[in-house]
Amino acid sequence: MKWKTGAFSSVSPVKRKCFMYLHLGQDTVVKTDDIVGIFDLETSTISKITREYLAKAQKAGKVVNVSMEMPKSFVLCRGKNRRTFVYISQISSTTLLKRTRYMQDISNV
Repeated sequence: MKWKTGAFSSVSPVKRKCFMYLHLGQDTVVKTDDIVGIFDLETSTISKITREYLAKAQKAGKVVNVSMEMPKSFVLCRGKNRRTFVYISQISSTTLLKRTRYMQDISNV
């Protein structure tokens, strides 16, 4: 409510966007809105196109290794500046997908 010339006038409430984050391992989190896809490293790298994309991203410095442990998945993200990054994670793609679904369930409450 805002005071205006001796009377109250209604002011629309401020809408705040709630950001949800996905923990990829170690100290790395990404906004769920930035996630383009979550992929199993073993099955998706069978494709030549995927291998070429990952190699190109690596050369461009757009690959972030979350951990030095055995990688199990990669997460493709695009930030608000439209730059893409690939995060290599030791957490399985199944577990990461479960975490995103859990967060969606929480945000719908």
